Amino acid sequence: MDEVDHRSLGSRLDLWHLQEDAPGMVFWHPRGYAIYRVLEDYIRTRMRRLGYAEVRSPQLIPRDLWIRSGHWDKFGENMFVVGSGERPMALKPMSCPCHVQIFNKGLRSWRDLPIRYSEFGACHRDEPSGALHGLMRTRAFEQDDAHVFCREEDIQREVARFIDCLSEVYTDFGFPEFDMALSTRPALRAGSEDLWDWAEKTLGDAATCSGVSFSIQPGEGAFYGPKLEFALRDRLGRSWQCGTIQLDCVLPARLAASYIAPDGRRAVPLMLHHVVFGSLGRFVAILIEHHGGVLPFWLSPEQVAITPISQEQADYATEVMNMLDACGLRVIAYGGSETLSRRIVAAREAEVPVMAIVGRREQEDRTITLRERDGAQATLSWADASAALSSRH
Repeated sequence: MDEVDHRSLGSRLDLWHLQEDAPGMVFWHPRGYAIYRVLEDYIRTRMRRLGYAEVRSPQLIPRDLWIRSGHWDKFGENMFVVGSGERPMALKPMSCPCHVQIFNKGLRSWRDLPIRYSEFGACHRDEPSGALHGLMRTRAFEQDDAHVFCREEDIQREVARFIDCLSEVYTDFGFPEFDMALSTRPALRAGSEDLWDWAEKTLGDAATCSGVSFSIQPGEGAFYGPKLEFALRDRLGRSWQCGTIQLDCVLPARLAASYIAPDGRRAVPLMLHHVVFGSLGRFVAILIEHHGGVLPFWLSPEQVAITPISQEQADYATEVMNMLDACGLRVIAYGGSETLSRRIVAAREAEVPVMAIVGRREQEDRTITLRERDGAQATLSWADASAALSSRH
């Protein structure tokens, strides 16, 4: 495998593995899961600040719900079905019907809209074995699922909010440029031609008003509505489709969602589906390849390696580690009986961005010597060291 392939990097950096006992399902190691959690925490904070309420929905859903939603006709052959007889069940391949069920619990008014839900939706899809590819294509994965229940007059604002959020997120992760495409009605679809005409124009107009140009991808929409797809570009010039936002005029009606309109009658909400990362595991793979395994400080599984020069500084090294840990930094100790040079090599091989070296002088002066990847180093007080590192967190 290529040196920048996420599969070889994942093995070299001890991030995850896959095995035949669970084909297409990831065993996350502590270092890989630390990166995964950074993504979760980051997007969770983003969604909360944008007014999304986080929810959690079941993994195993009766098959009749998937039939009513229309997903069974589209995805049934790729679902994991459990049980048989009176009420067969299926592992969910996506979370949208579940979020409609949450919306349906309670009487909703037009004054309550838009209502926004987010979930780290654990999904399962029975992908063909030949299609599996490391973290890029798996059978079990989590998505940063989000759904907005709204009215027609909300669409432009909600789409613009999403595009602004997505643009900021991708820039933070090192992808300042992305391409956008409008995917239109597929051959197998639900809804009338007039409804599709309206939905495609409405979503396209909302994208135009956001100031981002887009291409057209004929026939690539979801069966329930058109979608905007966002493809980021990595340092090697490759394009990766990640984010989507979809306008759905079908599922809410099929699953009996309604709210009380201003005139007192029941009306069916529109529904926007969106993800920023898509599959979190796949996004980790893209990040690893984009950065060649050398992640920036804030994304690194361990940010600081505490390296005592000798065993005499072991207790002081523990004090420093606890102090940096209390500052919210991800810290690892490289102590033990190995030589200092070997411990430094181990930290470098793990691509830990900063080493905190503590020797006799640092112990006496209550200081820390910070060494960067490029060899630059400085000896700082505890307060200055923690402030300098925390500002990069």
